[in-house]
Amino acid sequence: MNKNWHAKSKEEVLENIESSEEGLSEKEASQRLEEFGSNEIEKGEEASILKVFIDQFKDFLILILIIAAIISFFVGQEIDAVLIVSIVFANGVFGFAQDWKAEKSIQALKKMASPDALVLRNGEKKKVNSEEVVPGDIIVLSQGSSIPADARLIELQHLEVDESPLTGESVAVEKSTETLEEDVELAERENMVYKETNVVRGRGKGVVVETGMNTEIGKIATQLKEVGEEETVFQKEINALGKRLGVIILIVCAFLIPVLVWQGLGPIKSFLTGVALAVGAVPEGLPAVVTLTFALGTKRMVGKNALVRRLPVIESLGSVDVICTDKTGTLTENKMVVQKIYFEGRDINVTGGFSAEGSFKEREQEINPEEIEIILKAGALCNDSELQSDGKIIGDPTEFALIQVAEKAGMSRENLQEENPRVDEIPFSSESKRMTTIHKDDGDKIAYVKGAPEVVLDRCDRYLDDGEIKELGEEKRKELLDKNSEYAQNALRVLGFAFKKLERNLEKDEEVESGLVFIGLQGMMDPPRKEVKEAIETCRAAEIRTVMVTGDNATTAKAIGKELGFREKVITGKELNKMSEEELSNRIEEIEIFARTSPVDKVKILNALKKNGHIVAMTGDGVNDAPSLKRADVGTSMGINGTDVAKEASDMILLDDNYRTIKDAVAEGRGVFDNIRKFVNLLISSNAGEVMMVFIAAILFSPGKPPLTPAMLLWVNLLTDGLPALALGVDPKSKDIMKRPPKKKGENIIDEKIGFSILWIGFTVMIVMVLLYGQYIGQSVEKAMTIALTSFVFMKFSAIIPIRSRYGTPTISNKWLGLAVLSSIIAQLALLYTPLNRFFDVVPIGLNSWFLISLSAVGFFIFSYLMIKNEEKILNWMKNLKSF
Repeated sequence: MNKNWHAKSKEEVLENIESSEEGLSEKEASQRLEEFGSNEIEKGEEASILKVFIDQFKDFLILILIIAAIISFFVGQEIDAVLIVSIVFANGVFGFAQDWKAEKSIQALKKMASPDALVLRNGEKKKVNSEEVVPGDIIVLSQGSSIPADARLIELQHLEVDESPLTGESVAVEKSTETLEEDVELAERENMVYKETNVVRGRGKGVVVETGMNTEIGKIATQLKEVGEEETVFQKEINALGKRLGVIILIVCAFLIPVLVWQGLGPIKSFLTGVALAVGAVPEGLPAVVTLTFALGTKRMVGKNALVRRLPVIESLGSVDVICTDKTGTLTENKMVVQKIYFEGRDINVTGGFSAEGSFKEREQEINPEEIEIILKAGALCNDSELQSDGKIIGDPTEFALIQVAEKAGMSRENLQEENPRVDEIPFSSESKRMTTIHKDDGDKIAYVKGAPEVVLDRCDRYLDDGEIKELGEEKRKELLDKNSEYAQNALRVLGFAFKKLERNLEKDEEVESGLVFIGLQGMMDPPRKEVKEAIETCRAAEIRTVMVTGDNATTAKAIGKELGFREKVITGKELNKMSEEELSNRIEEIEIFARTSPVDKVKILNALKKNGHIVAMTGDGVNDAPSLKRADVGTSMGINGTDVAKEASDMILLDDNYRTIKDAVAEGRGVFDNIRKFVNLLISSNAGEVMMVFIAAILFSPGKPPLTPAMLLWVNLLTDGLPALALGVDPKSKDIMKRPPKKKGENIIDEKIGFSILWIGFTVMIVMVLLYGQYIGQSVEKAMTIALTSFVFMKFSAIIPIRSRYGTPTISNKWLGLAVLSSIIAQLALLYTPLNRFFDVVPIGLNSWFLISLSAVGFFIFSYLMIKNEEKILNWMKNLKSF
C-alpha cells in the first residue's frame, strides 16, 4: 500500500487503492476482508487454552498438596498419592471449563459491543460492523460518528473531528479535502481522519486507506502492553473474602496437624490431611463462578435487548433507584408522522398515518398540497434522513417524517435535491437547536432553517403571509407561539421553519441564520410505547423513580408524561439554570419531568441526584450526552438512534431504544446479585461445618486415621462445590424481584442474614457429622468415615432449597441445578458401591445407615427451612436480648 495519503489528491488515492466514490461491491469487500484481515486493534495476547488450564494449578495450597502427594508416593503411600493427584487434576479440569467459558463469553461480549460503521457498498449506504471495514471502503461520517478506520477525506460539509484520543489535542480539528505537503505533521493533516476519533460537527465522506493494526492508533497499540480487565467490586470482595477465610482455615489446619500427629497418624498423612482440608474448604473457585455468573447474566440481557459493555455495571444495576430517561424513542415509539401543519394562518390536518400516501385537509375540506409547497419543501431539503432500498431508514425519524409528508404531496426528495442541490450547511447542534442547509435556487442561493419553533422565531424578523413577506410584529409572534403551545398540549412534537434568500456569499453562520422569514409549523406525533406505562409502574413498585429529561418543550413533555403516569410538575432548562446546586438538590426529589434541557443540564440533574445519594441510570444518544453517560452509575445509550460517541461512553446499550429494556436489565442485575449470594452462602456455610467436624472429631476420637482422609476431602470438594454451585449461578430471578427495594450502595455480599446462616449451618453440619461419626467409630473406622462423608454430601444438598427460598426462588425452576445435584448423588453412590470404594477407604452401607443419613438430611432440611423463614425474628430477638 502507498503511504503519505495526505499528500495525494483524492483522485490519486481512489486510483491507488482501486476504489471509487460509489464504494466497493460486496464481493470486493469480502475479498479484501480476507486479504487485509479484521479491522480491529489487537488488545495484546489473548488467554490461550493452555495458559487458562495451567493457571488452575498455580494456587499456593494446590502446589503444596501436589508436592506432599509426590512425597507420600515415594514413602510407600502410592494409592493415596495417585488419588490426590487425580482429584486435583479433575478439579483443575472443572475450574478450567468455568474459566474458559467465562473468557469466551467476555470476548463475545466485546465483539458484540463493537460499533457499526456506515459505508457505501454498490453505491448504497449500508451499516456494517466496524471490524468489517476494509481499505477502499467509502465511509459516511456525520455528527456523533466514531471513525472506524484511517481515511482520506473526499467530501465534507463543516466537518470537525475530536482527535484527542490520538493527538491529545482537546480542541476539535476543522477538516478539508485539500492535498497537503508530504512533511505535514500527523496532527496537522486536515484531509485525513483516524480510527477511534469522533466527528463532533458536520458530515463528510472518506476513502479508507488503513485498517486494524496499520492505522495510526494501531501503531500506538503495538507499543503498549495489555492492560488487564479491571476487577469488579464483587470480585474484589470475593477475593478479599477468600483470603480472610484462607487465613482462618490455615490457622485451624496448623492446629489440626499436631493433633493428628499426637493421635498417631504420622507426620506425612497428618500434613496431607491438613492441606487437603484447606484446599477443600477454601472456596478458591468463587471468583471464577462470579465472573461466569456475570457473563451468563450479560448473555441473558442481550436476549432482552440490553447489551452490557462492561461487567461491573451489573453490580450497579441492582442498586439503581433513579432512571433518567429521554422521551423520544425511549418512552415513545420513535415513529414520527406529521399530523398538523400551520401555514399562513391556516390549520391543516394530514391524513395517512405512517404510509407515504395521504391527504391535506383544512376544516375537513381537502386542499391542493401545492398551496403549502414551500413548508413541505423546506422540511424535505433541510434534512439528512433517507430511505434505503431495503426499507431501512438512515437518520432521525423526525426528519424522515418531513420527507414522508412531502411525498404525500407528490414531492419526491430526489427531484427536490436535483432542482435545489445542497451547496452548504450549518449542522444541527444541541446548543443551537436548529439546522440550516443552503441550496441553489434559479442561479441564486436560498437557506432553509428548521428547529425548535421559539429558537427559529428568535432569528426571524419577517413572516410569510398569503405569498407575501411581511414584518414580524409582537402580535404575530405571540400568535405563532400560542399555536406552537396548542400543538404541544396535544402531545405533538413541533418544528418551526424559515428561509432566507442569499444575495451574496455570507461567511459567518450568524449572518446566514439571522433576518429570516418565518414559514410555519409542522406538528408530529410520536405516541408513547404501549408497554412503557406498565414498566414505569413496575419500577415504582421496586422503589425506582423514573425522571423524564427531554429536549422537547414543557407542554409536549407534560402531555406525554401525563399519559405515562408522571407527576405533572415540570422544570425547564431555563428554570434549572437559575437554581443553585443546593436548591436543585432540595427540589429534585419532587420533579419527574425536565423539559427543554441541554446536555449540560443533564449533567446538573445527574450531579444533584448523586449528591442526594441516588444510584442513577441515565440514557443518552448524542455526542454531547457523553459526559452524563460517563458520570452516571449506569450510562445507557441508544442502539438504534444513538451516536457512536454515546455508545462508546456508555456502560449499556439498548438495542431497541426502549425504556422497558432498562427495567428488564435492572431486574436481571438484581437476579445476578441474588445468585451470587446463594452460592456464597452455600459454599462457605457447609465448608465451615466440614472444617469444624474434622477438627473436633480429631480431638475427640483417636482411631489412628483422620476423620476424613485427604482423598475424601478433595472428593467432596469436587462433588459439591462444582456443578451444583455453578448451577446456582443460572437460577431464574424470583417473580417478586421488582417488588423489593434496591440494594443499598456498597452493600456487601455477606449481609447480616447470610453471616448468621453461615454460623448456624456450619455448627449444625458439624454437630450432625460428629454424632454420626462417633456412633459408628466403635464398629468400623471406614464405616464411620463413610457415613460422615455421605451425610455431609446430602446435608449440603438439602440446604440448597432453604437458601434459595430466602430469595423467593421456586423449588422446581432450575433444571440445571436438578441435574447437577442428581449427577453428584449418582457419583457418590458410585463411590460407595463400585470398586472405587477401596481406593477412598469407604465401604458400602446398608438400609439402617441410609435411614440415619436420610433422617439427618431431612431433619437438617426442615431445621434450615424454619431458621431461614424466621431468621429476621431470631435476629431481632438476639438484638433485643443483647440490648437487655
